[in-house]
Amino acid sequence: MRVSGLLRLLSLISVLVVSWFFVRSYISSNMINVRLPRWIGSVHKESPIVVKTKCGLSKSCSANFFAFKISSGAANVVGPSMCFEGQTIMSPVKNNVGRGLNIALVNGTKGTVLRHGSFDMYSGDPNLLVKFLKEIPDGTLVLVASYDDPGTKMNDEIRKLLSNLGSSYAKQLGFRDSWVFLGAKGLKSKSPFEEFLKNSPDTNKYDGWPELLELEGCVPQKVY
Repeated sequence: MRVSGLLRLLSLISVLVVSWFFVRSYISSNMINVRLPRWIGSVHKESPIVVKTKCGLSKSCSANFFAFKISSGAANVVGPSMCFEGQTIMSPVKNNVGRGLNIALVNGTKGTVLRHGSFDMYSGDPNLLVKFLKEIPDGTLVLVASYDDPGTKMNDEIRKLLSNLGSSYAKQLGFRDSWVFLGAKGLKSKSPFEEFLKNSPDTNKYDGWPELLELEGCVPQKVY
């Protein structure tokens, strides 16, 4: 009995040892099968190519086109910004924007910045803006962004001058409206580059102001 019992014990131990080796081999095999493709994939995985565009546009502009982006101000807190061909012309960071209308003039052929300035349309002198607009040379691109209040002192002469640059909304621009626009001196038709939001308590995003506007695109050289 003692001999037979010992034999059964040895048999049981042998079965357990063989089973343990089998389970270990099975687990190791599965781990290799799972991890191997991931390891191979990580070796051949290519980093995505990031295409940098001028002014951060969603796509690059074709040849003979200028890239631009204009953002209006946000209420009376954050000022507007303008970028043209990768160059920031006006922005809060550059500390060259102000309440009212912010305007930049760009050579329509070369793409070089000619002048820029801000005009207070709440408490400033509207004649300064009239003079500025009348002196714009033919073929000049005109970028405009509102901040806080662009319309309180907007008179008929200013509205006509802006409309002649291709604006569709200059005639209705009023108190605390949001407006971004790109036109040109000598443009024969209305500009396709314009966004406008009326100040309305029913639709305003901010307390007393509509939301900021962004306008970006590719404007052809000699758009006029």
